Amino acid sequence: MSRENGRPEAGASDAGEQLALIREAVREKKAERAKPRTWRGAELAARLPVARVLVDKGLVHLDRYFDYAVPAAMDDEAQPGVRVRVRFGAGEKGGRREGGKLVSGFIVERVAESDYRGVLAPLAQVLSSERVLSPELLGLCRAVADRYAGSLADVVQLAVPPRRARAEAKPSPEPLPPNAPPEPGSWERYGAGPGFLTALARGDAPRAVWTALPGASWPQELARAAAAALAGGRGALVVVPDGRAAARVDAALGELIGEGRHVLLTADAGPEERYRRWLAVSRGAVRAVVGTRAAMFAPVADPGLVALWDDGDASHSDPHAPQPHAREVLIQRSVNERAGFLLGGLSCTVEAAQLVETGWARPLTAEREQVRAAAPLVRTVGDGDEARDAAARAARLPTMAWQLVREGLRRGPVLVQVPRRGYAPRLACERCRTPARCRSCAGPLESPRANDLVCAWCGRQEPDWHCGECGGARLRAQVVGARRTAEELGRVFPAVPVRTSGRDHVLATVPDAPALVVSTPGAEPVAEGAGYAAALLLDGWALLGRPDLRAGEEALRRWLGAAGLVRGQAEGGAVAVIAEPTLRPVQALVRWDPVGHAVRELAERAELGFPPVSRMASVTGRPEDVADLLRAAELPAGAEVLGPVPLPVPDPGRPRRPGDPPPGEQWERALVRVRPGQGTALAAALKAARAARMVKREGEAVRVRIDPPDLG
Repeated sequence: MSRENGRPEAGASDAGEQLALIREAVREKKAERAKPRTWRGAELAARLPVARVLVDKGLVHLDRYFDYAVPAAMDDEAQPGVRVRVRFGAGEKGGRREGGKLVSGFIVERVAESDYRGVLAPLAQVLSSERVLSPELLGLCRAVADRYAGSLADVVQLAVPPRRARAEAKPSPEPLPPNAPPEPGSWERYGAGPGFLTALARGDAPRAVWTALPGASWPQELARAAAAALAGGRGALVVVPDGRAAARVDAALGELIGEGRHVLLTADAGPEERYRRWLAVSRGAVRAVVGTRAAMFAPVADPGLVALWDDGDASHSDPHAPQPHAREVLIQRSVNERAGFLLGGLSCTVEAAQLVETGWARPLTAEREQVRAAAPLVRTVGDGDEARDAAARAARLPTMAWQLVREGLRRGPVLVQVPRRGYAPRLACERCRTPARCRSCAGPLESPRANDLVCAWCGRQEPDWHCGECGGARLRAQVVGARRTAEELGRVFPAVPVRTSGRDHVLATVPDAPALVVSTPGAEPVAEGAGYAAALLLDGWALLGRPDLRAGEEALRRWLGAAGLVRGQAEGGAVAVIAEPTLRPVQALVRWDPVGHAVRELAERAELGFPPVSRMASVTGRPEDVADLLRAAELPAGAEVLGPVPLPVPDPGRPRRPGDPPPGEQWERALVRVRPGQGTALAAALKAARAARMVKREGEAVRVRIDPPDLG
């Protein structure tokens, strides 16, 4: 022993034992720290005591999971996919978690340990043992959030409807056995149609862009495609623009496969009934869904077909953040779940044409002979053509259009499509076409009633108006509303009933009898029997003249939707469009060639670098905030920033919309364009920049939208 310092000298073996004891103590300390700490006396679940929770906070800087301790009393119910209540924003004080507000969320998974080294708050409540957020649905929501630079919580809020306890308490019916494969029926009119149905029934995943023939048979054809997927033992999902279209497909599918094998998901059903139907799909009791936009997230198990009708309709783009489009969501589902894909419509969008051009989908079209037999005869009338007949002048129609209406009324109902609702929304000088403005505030003048001229902004009456450019005293309507058109046609054809269909009152069907049906675009009712005898498409320049990249495509889609309700040429059906005959959309309507129009539009956009060939994002907000965000964002290499440019100030008399700036503020919009394949990187960069600004609380919020539809 050494006498130095009065301590004995330890041997080599004693030193090794002491080092081992120290290491063991360190390991025990680390293991103790890794255990979730919660309130004193709280007994945790013995197995997987940590729950990862998606908190219902749609803020991009909080787009992650948060760990909570699972009390032993909640062990059985707190399973992945269920709704819970947790305390969020709680602080740590004296080794305890205190405070915080109760918020809702979903358990994503259960794990043994947490990466968080502080005190874990326990789950406050398990709201329901129903597993509504499946791993497949969670993966889809994550992909959609990443594509649109949004938060996962926002997408889940769109995908999972609000809870209704009474609906959850009721059991869902037992699933029925698969139906028999349907006959091709009217699909035989399309060359590859029967083969497409056969592939679905076989369990394959064919992908097609379908240009439907005019007529009222498309709901039955969609129903046969869904029935073929069900016959193959897989699920089916059909998304349509509105409740009227959904009701038609629902009736056709019910007639084909019987009741109990599918559900209809629309807002008209009411919150509780809609949630009950959604639960039937989530529980596997039903394998097929027909619905409107929100149904794109319907939890159909093992879908064999996802189908979308009329993808150009604006209602397919969700107005809530992050504003996903049903077409892109269904494409993502088709890839993730290896499902067949069907994109159909009377028209063809440039996005649909791109799917075919890239080889991702195959075209599903009819031969030209079939198209000529099914389509009506289309005539063109220039907007400047004047009426030579007194009755035609009274109705403000060119003579040829007036004659078409008169002849059509002898054989059945006649459809009149008007681009605007109301009476006469905007007026202009009859001589020089200068817009009529209020002398007090320069607001636009309108005529809400006959012989009544008022300002749309300040409400001041203008009894003695004169044009400031030419001195003219006579006015003409720039775009005549549906009610005014119905009134004038009613005076010209006094013995014929006149019906109107628009936003305030939409007709589903009209009888197969002589009548004038005046409708705004998208609200055209279906004529019973063989269809309309004729159709008149008014004020084509109003649709074509919109300052929008999609103006021509949208005008053609609106015209085809109305003309598709008219009888074919063999039955004497005829359509007159009031527009410049030489314009490309008008010529595409005359030839009934929506695919050719879309292909040419796609080629022009490719040359100019516009979507969908490129990917684009809009950044909107106050000028200084837009500039700061773009400066901070790590944009992909080669990204091009267009603008910013000032946004037009909304009319004071118009109701405020979600995208409008606050009153009194001037906003700007910048467009960011990247090459194909860089869309994901663009979305991630903008999302990260927004999150950093929110964490630092710099400036006001900036709105980011991926693939904005309203490019000027």
